[in-house]
Amino acid sequence: MVSGSLSRSSSVRSTSRTSGINSPRYLSSSSFSFSNRKWIPFAAAAPSLMPIATTFFLSALLLALACAIYLYALRGTFFPGFVSAPAEQCDVFSGNWVPDDTYPLYNSSECPFSERGFNCLANGRKDTDYLKWRWKPSTCDLPRFDARAALERLRGKRVVFVGDSMSRTQWESMICMLMTAVDDKNSVYEVNGNRISKTIRFLGVRFGGFNLTVEFFRSVFLVQRGLPPKHGPKRVKAVLKLDKLDDISHRWVDSDVLIFNSGHWWTAGKLFDLGCYFQDGGSLKLGMPITSAFKMALETWAFWVETMVNTNRTHVFFRTFEPSHWSSSGKKVCDMTQQPTSEAKGDDRSEFGEILAEVVGNMSVAVNVLNVTLMGAFRSDAHIGPWSHPSAIFDCSHWCLPGVPDAWNELVFSYLLANDWRKFGI
Repeated sequence: MVSGSLSRSSSVRSTSRTSGINSPRYLSSSSFSFSNRKWIPFAAAAPSLMPIATTFFLSALLLALACAIYLYALRGTFFPGFVSAPAEQCDVFSGNWVPDDTYPLYNSSECPFSERGFNCLANGRKDTDYLKWRWKPSTCDLPRFDARAALERLRGKRVVFVGDSMSRTQWESMICMLMTAVDDKNSVYEVNGNRISKTIRFLGVRFGGFNLTVEFFRSVFLVQRGLPPKHGPKRVKAVLKLDKLDDISHRWVDSDVLIFNSGHWWTAGKLFDLGCYFQDGGSLKLGMPITSAFKMALETWAFWVETMVNTNRTHVFFRTFEPSHWSSSGKKVCDMTQQPTSEAKGDDRSEFGEILAEVVGNMSVAVNVLNVTLMGAFRSDAHIGPWSHPSAIFDCSHWCLPGVPDAWNELVFSYLLANDWRKFGI
């Protein structure tokens, strides 16, 4: 039996894990931010050192060429793609949104597991153009989602989402997508009889006819939140224990698909302004920047995945930050458009993507990064905006359902299909 939580000491966390070309992980070739990296050459060497410099340059060039050939030959083993095409031919995270009248994939009003707050049409939105867009990678096509085939493949499986309300949105999206192929809607139910609510830490929906459960665990920081130390400063009302994963983490194991996200709660407004500070190894870290704490939390998560998750069975995903489109820092008005924009805009928190890339790149097991940041940056038209519930709340961070989260799930199913549903024993 796995223990209720996992503690990772500072000494263990600071020990570097060698990634190298033999690390069986997957990283998207797409940038985690909107800007492209630029290579800046070294300054020219002095004339007297030209022979040495030339020899060094040629040796480095040959070494780089050999590594490239090696990686090319082994791309199918270490860098599986999200489509059947070779990974170097298609980056599914780089593309644009194209109009498609066959969308949306479901009707939220007919899905009992889509909460009212995400159902923009039910909340008064009149236009429907935002529903009819499909994500199209630049150099390939994603397979059309087949709900019945997906249900058959997921028969007897367990899909788990862990994260914040963005994760809950993707969870609801997947359930609604799958329900379109269920004949007896009454055979799909929440295992504890709960109504969908943002305050419940666990929600699980069972597809009785397929022995399938799709679960959501609310864990906005992934690590434990605890009481402040007894003799700490008065301003400290709570702490995030960066070296301890959430105390419900033992319930995430033994899943077949495991999808994480975190990021939107890592702000000063939801931490320091509420008296929540960081703790590592029992010591308060009052001056620690949020980005440093986020990295430590991800390293604790990575260690947990490496030591607690059987990745021979479980497909592990981590979804990147989803851009918001507020018109000002006051977060009172949405910068919304009538259709997807031609340029990527919004608050992408690119530093979080860079941290995630570094942490996953150093892991010794396979984790698939769902790099959805760029996808959402084009969709300022698809936020909830003023069509929230209750209507007095403007929301420029979350997405309407149906909408953008459906595309995230299409990527998940595309990956499983491209890899022949590997690990599922079918």
